[in-house]
Amino acid sequence: SLTSVLKVGQKLNEGKTKQIFELLDQPGLVLVQSKDQITAGNAVRKDQMEGKAAIANKTTSCVFQLLQESGIKTAFVKQHSDTAFIAAHCEMIPIEWVCRRVATGSFLKRNPGVKEGYRFSPLKMEMFFKDDANNDPQWSEEQLLEAKFCLAGLTIGQCEVDIMNHSTVAIFEILEKAWATQNCTLVDMKIEFGVNVKTQEIVLADVIDNDSWRLWPAGDRSQQKDKQVYRDLKEVTPEAMQMVKRNFEWVSERVKLLLKPQASSRVVVLMGSTSDMAHCEKIRKACTFYGIPCVLRVTSAHKGPDETLRIKAEYEGDGIPTVFVAVAGRSNGLGPVMSGNTAYPVINCPPLTPDWGSQDVWSSLRMPSGLGCSTVLSPEASAQFAAQIFGLSDHLVWCKLRASMLNTWVSLKLADKKLQACSL
Repeated sequence: SLTSVLKVGQKLNEGKTKQIFELLDQPGLVLVQSKDQITAGNAVRKDQMEGKAAIANKTTSCVFQLLQESGIKTAFVKQHSDTAFIAAHCEMIPIEWVCRRVATGSFLKRNPGVKEGYRFSPLKMEMFFKDDANNDPQWSEEQLLEAKFCLAGLTIGQCEVDIMNHSTVAIFEILEKAWATQNCTLVDMKIEFGVNVKTQEIVLADVIDNDSWRLWPAGDRSQQKDKQVYRDLKEVTPEAMQMVKRNFEWVSERVKLLLKPQASSRVVVLMGSTSDMAHCEKIRKACTFYGIPCVLRVTSAHKGPDETLRIKAEYEGDGIPTVFVAVAGRSNGLGPVMSGNTAYPVINCPPLTPDWGSQDVWSSLRMPSGLGCSTVLSPEASAQFAAQIFGLSDHLVWCKLRASMLNTWVSLKLADKKLQACSL
């Protein structure tokens, strides 16, 4: 449904590379329209670059789709046309949040003695106040708190700053993990947040495109593909601009690949009988959340061991990496028998009952030597553990785990804020 007809209202805002329009028939949403312009050094250098709007829009739409599908809250709604996307209307927080993995650029100037290539673990966070007249000065957290910004009715205090700090780190780690699948190092990145005017929620807003980061293929700065190439030009010639454009196109083509899974995966839940179905459905539902296909089978290692081993062979034989989850009440023979006979991981997830649970659980815990099955009592947590195994080889699963971790942290933070407000 690209380029469906929209009732576009007045221009709400215009920046160096984009315009924002209200949408008359969709209150609470805006159209973000890219321009064929590239700038550097606060628009000291400014050039037309034919096709840049489409390249930037394609890039930012893919990046936001990746983040959205991972579970990060963003303003992005959907791509509308080659050069525009639809987003939630936000009041922007006038701060550039910079996250760095590798020291380079302005960091080296501000921190003499630090060599280029110094790795930050944990990531290094910096903030810059958006103020063209003063060249976007670096700000401390104290300066941001003292500014007491109020946007869409939300005052930016300690809680909000903590949320944006944590979110920036998670967003960087997700994009870093995604780019690593293309053998690209995400060196550093700049993002901005807004307050959704409808929900008063802090969301990732603005854009993330090839102007937002440094990207070094194979970790090699001489191969950089980002806007730094344009900033570094001695003089702007048509040939130089063609090279810059080729780099931008390379990134916009590559970024599509970040949405593709890197490995197949599957969870096979084996249950001793259909009386365990409700327990198994919880496992399946949680697998769906992580985007992992989940198959349910009924088999008893006590009553039909031949069938159990035949089912095992079926899933070992098609080359799809598999984690088995064994769900068996009373004496769990299923998990241990599977674990002793497959090289794939086996997770016991016994449906314990109040009466005998404390005795039954030992059949999942005390194994003969040579068995490596783990035991996870919560059905949702057993799916999460399977996801963590697959996350080692599939970045899309890892990204969902990382976003979920952030969202849990944020909801605790907001619950505490709400409680403190009630207690006052």
